[in-house]
Amino acid sequence: MASAIRAGTALRPGIEVRPTRDRELLREFLETDRLMAAYALCDLDDREFGRTRWGVALDRGEPVAVALEYLGMSPQPLFVMGEPGGVTAVLRDVLRPRTAYLASRTELLDSVAAVYRVQEGPPMVRMWVDRASFRPAPSSAVRLVAADIGELNKLYEFGLTSWLPSDAVANGVYYGVRLEGRLVAAAGTHVIGRQLGLAAVGNVLTHRDFRGRGYAKAVTGAVTQELLRFCDQVVLNVRADNPPALGAYRALGYQEHTRFEERLVHRKGSVWDSILGPFKRWVPTSWRGPTSKEE
Repeated sequence: MASAIRAGTALRPGIEVRPTRDRELLREFLETDRLMAAYALCDLDDREFGRTRWGVALDRGEPVAVALEYLGMSPQPLFVMGEPGGVTAVLRDVLRPRTAYLASRTELLDSVAAVYRVQEGPPMVRMWVDRASFRPAPSSAVRLVAADIGELNKLYEFGLTSWLPSDAVANGVYYGVRLEGRLVAAAGTHVIGRQLGLAAVGNVLTHRDFRGRGYAKAVTGAVTQELLRFCDQVVLNVRADNPPALGAYRALGYQEHTRFEERLVHRKGSVWDSILGPFKRWVPTSWRGPTSKEE
């Protein structure tokens, strides 16, 4: 049931917030910034939609803000987009995860901070590529399958604290580089939206003993090339303070779309807030989170 936004949220009178499962309404709103909203758009696909919760702020029936919570291991991914007051109201009244990993434009952090304690973090870069701009690189990368999950998770233990489920490989696109039979680098997908022609590359990692040899570029290029067979655009996230990774991705034809924020957030007044309030510590993310360590 819709609820009127309370006073003090900087939205016009009559704005309402409510949960929604209206994929067409969500798609039309998210398409206004397709590349920034790429993950959320992919989550409208049949395979992912059942794992999501959505909240929307409406002005006379038209959406002005949207928030997405992806269900699963904590902290869950949380995406917000739209008018600041609407974002605050949706997070206050509709979506209420105790702990989440936020993806947001910088200008919306204050709106989130009205409801959540926001940890510090480095700025991120959303990059994208399409068939016209992609520049494939020579690569010895090979396609990985679900049977490789044990070897893949063994590699990820050296740089990622998340656990990768086998269906992520079975339903995604993963490539790796092997040396003398040992998997030393890998890259894959966070999410694929076949219906909308979008995908997000992630889980890029080279074992620390083999960095600086171009393997991250090789596996990322192989994944991207396969995705562009059926996707119009492919996106990825990289820290703004990682020049080697930025350079490797630019060499593949990726270009910057925008700077944004990925921040761990704890709901104010929750048990987590009372326990963790005095501390600032890193918490492992789920496999959908920012789990890449590049060259």
